[in-house]
Amino acid sequence: MKPATVPPRALRRLPHWLLAGLALACCLAGLAGLLASAVAVPPARAAPPSGASAPAAGAVAPVYAIPLKGAVGPASASFVLRSMARARDAGAQLVVLEMDTPGGLDASMREIIQAILASPVPVATYVYPGGARAASAGTYILYASHVAAMAPGTNLGAASPVQIGIGGPQRPDAVPGANPASAPASEPSTADTMARKQMHDASAYIRGLAQLRGRNAEWAERAVREAVSLSADEALAQRVIDVVASDLPALLRQIDGRQLTAGGKASVLHTRDATVVDMEPDWRSRFLAVITEPSVALMLLMIGIYGLIFEFSTPGMIVPGVAGAICLLLALFALHMLPVSYAGLALVALGIACMVAELFLPSFGALGLGGIIAFAFGAVMLIDTDVPGFGVPLPMVAMLSAMSAALLLGMSAMLMRSRKRPVVSGADTLIGSRGELLEDLRDEGWATVHGENWRVRSASPMARGTPVVVTARHGLILDVIAAGNAPGAPAPPQPTQPQPTPDKGA
Repeated sequence: MKPATVPPRALRRLPHWLLAGLALACCLAGLAGLLASAVAVPPARAAPPSGASAPAAGAVAPVYAIPLKGAVGPASASFVLRSMARARDAGAQLVVLEMDTPGGLDASMREIIQAILASPVPVATYVYPGGARAASAGTYILYASHVAAMAPGTNLGAASPVQIGIGGPQRPDAVPGANPASAPASEPSTADTMARKQMHDASAYIRGLAQLRGRNAEWAERAVREAVSLSADEALAQRVIDVVASDLPALLRQIDGRQLTAGGKASVLHTRDATVVDMEPDWRSRFLAVITEPSVALMLLMIGIYGLIFEFSTPGMIVPGVAGAICLLLALFALHMLPVSYAGLALVALGIACMVAELFLPSFGALGLGGIIAFAFGAVMLIDTDVPGFGVPLPMVAMLSAMSAALLLGMSAMLMRSRKRPVVSGADTLIGSRGELLEDLRDEGWATVHGENWRVRSASPMARGTPVVVTARHGLILDVIAAGNAPGAPAPPQPTQPQPTPDKGA
């Protein structure tokens, strides 16, 4: 068969994927808006000097202020670590973490604490502004810092470890020391054992930090075991923090002249007249913060899988395949940095697979309904932690499930309508099709059928340009006959005989 152009009727397949393409385009547009808002650079109070180097002899070393706002996660930990490294390279005398956090992931918290403990530059954690808090993971970071400070109207504490998994909050009898005296002695369950292990580990961790910095270790353990909290003045009175300051300049004035030891080296702070360099998250940090949001990671996963499915179903569209591959890689990268439940991830993948299979298998809706249910349960279980700010909200799960159901119903309706249409491609459409010989035909020759060049054969010779009709197909060879000899062809007109003229005299 010679190559030829694709007939226009082959384009009739495209409406079957119109709804899918619109849904994918809407998802990509929404995701692009989120990423654009992440990349947009907010105005900074003071830009850090580019190519900063160590200050000259006799000059006062700068102070680097690093904001730590929101839940402590992979993005914020990466930003803090890179900013601390930049402050070290610039010869800063002090790093100030301006903190306002409800807590965060244990792994990210420990990354920040390890960086503080190993830093050659002293670190001051400052709970700021008024109304801010250093709850849960923030309390641990504050205890690890060389200087602990708070602004008036702030609080810290509630450092109990959050139970990992779907189990929700701990029962009162799961906390050591909370069992009533009348409780019967029994073999502890696995969940209770895990809760006690987490509690003891967290208590020992914060007690070690308190002893390292000479702070109130007894209250630190109470913050872990009993989830107690303190205001700024109470924390200062109980030796939990070192300073209460209304703003950053006041803090720098109060700690001026203090001697601190960082990285095994003692240094004296000269912060009263020091230059403050304010660090702000760059576009990479904001982009990482967006894609590591569990809801966005789930959307990226869905767009990636659907995009690849559409590309494999309709090869040559390219855009769904490229967009799907990019989104899938970003989703896998984000999920790698989050505490993912692999059971939840498997349920999400199973749900999407069932919904796609519903379009091709006659399951009468069973696969589609099961896929939606599996997807919803998997989305709820996807993030394996109860830490605030690190979970897929139920409204987001409901919205994504509804979008998947609408897409499934729309695709099913289009496929049902397409089955009622006549076949426009394949071998069945060739039988009875008309064509035209491209050359004189003896036994075999070439003809054009449906705009394509086919090898044809006939029992009777025909001249070039003769209209023919396909009667059978044998591989890449068509059997044809002259169009005039085809069954049902109109008979050629018969010549009319002249009627005799009647005699006028009759």
